[in-house]
Amino acid sequence: MNKKYKKVNPNSYFIKNSTNFLTTTVGKIILTFALIFSVSSFAQDLDLVQGKALFNANCAACHKLDKKMTGPALRGVQDRLLKDEGLDKEWMYSWIRNSASLIKSGDDYSNKIYAEYNGSAMTAFPQLSDSEIDNILAYTAQEKAIPVVNTVQAVPANGNSSSGISNEIILGAFAFVFLLLALGLFLVNKTLRSFAVQSNIELPKTNKSSRKPLWKAFVDNQFLMLCSAILMLLVSAYFVYGFLMQIGVNQGYEPVQPIHYSHKIHAGDNEIDCKYCHSSARVSKHSGIPSLNVCMNCHKTIYEYNGETTEEYSKEFYDGEIQKLYKAVGWDDEEQEYTGETQAVKWVRIHNLPDFAYFNHAQHVSVAGIECQTCHGPVEEMEIMYQYSPLTMGWCINCHRETNVKVKDNQYYEKIHEQLSQKYGVDKLTAAQMGGLECGKCHY
Repeated sequence: MNKKYKKVNPNSYFIKNSTNFLTTTVGKIILTFALIFSVSSFAQDLDLVQGKALFNANCAACHKLDKKMTGPALRGVQDRLLKDEGLDKEWMYSWIRNSASLIKSGDDYSNKIYAEYNGSAMTAFPQLSDSEIDNILAYTAQEKAIPVVNTVQAVPANGNSSSGISNEIILGAFAFVFLLLALGLFLVNKTLRSFAVQSNIELPKTNKSSRKPLWKAFVDNQFLMLCSAILMLLVSAYFVYGFLMQIGVNQGYEPVQPIHYSHKIHAGDNEIDCKYCHSSARVSKHSGIPSLNVCMNCHKTIYEYNGETTEEYSKEFYDGEIQKLYKAVGWDDEEQEYTGETQAVKWVRIHNLPDFAYFNHAQHVSVAGIECQTCHGPVEEMEIMYQYSPLTMGWCINCHRETNVKVKDNQYYEKIHEQLSQKYGVDKLTAAQMGGLECGKCHY
């Protein structure tokens, strides 16, 4: 039986199969690169900056990255849920947008978390898109960075800077001037005596035995005695007056408080408004000492210090002061709850006016619009709070004489301003012109 074979061109067969081989291989390579590119593009689409901003805006009130707070620590939460708990991304989206619905549906892990945190459901965030949630998760997936703490060179113990002039140098300069003066007097005396000898001028000879002692000559001179007595009385009165005027003046008073509070860190570095803590200054006579609950508004989440330090005030020092605060309010930082065991903090008062002097913070702060620094100095630069101004009667009176009252758009002064501006013929009025020097304004 004869079989007919189709004649095949070996060259065309090789080309065809080679083409198929190349097509298949190239296709696989392209597919592989496409997958890699898509994954890398997805990774590049994640915005860590936006993730951090969204975390701070929505999550930071209850969560820290590395510490349990109202909710669990969130660093690496995506890997824990996906790998350890066997959950998926859709579950995470659902939990973040509406955890209550997952709990009601009977989801095992949702109810486990709900029970672990004492039946406190997480706030719902339905407004967050999938991409925004991915950015938040990408931010929480970052490795923990070791903070770099800047150190500030401490001031030498003697308080002298390299550019300052010490007291020893000043005293040495005065001693040198005194020696020059004594030498000059000696040379003048010697020159006059030489001139008298050359001019044949006979110098009077004194009998040392008949000379009066200096003190007796002084006592016998009634005019010198009278002048000396008047001078001594005036000098004594000056020093007695100066001493009496300093009684009760505590300018520069800088007591050590039971819990160290740095106005430099709070009002300076973090720019916290003075009236956030001293809120009664707007409406009351007293500025008020803030309760520790005001401190805990921030320090529930701020449990350590990460700012600049010095040799005197280290990170360990500041962290220790935060622990003193926790102990005073009875806060258990590990369990994130109050224990009920509190301790009173005996703050030391710094600014203290006499009982017969009246000062109203609300009138000066809210009505007059005076800044806190006017009386209390650069508080934002004070590591330890101290009394900046003397707070004397003369100091207050000078301020009333020199300070123009802000009467524009101020209903408090609207009527009286019209009358007094006509009386004095001015557009601006000082506190003194508005009765600020009357005794009854400040004294009962």
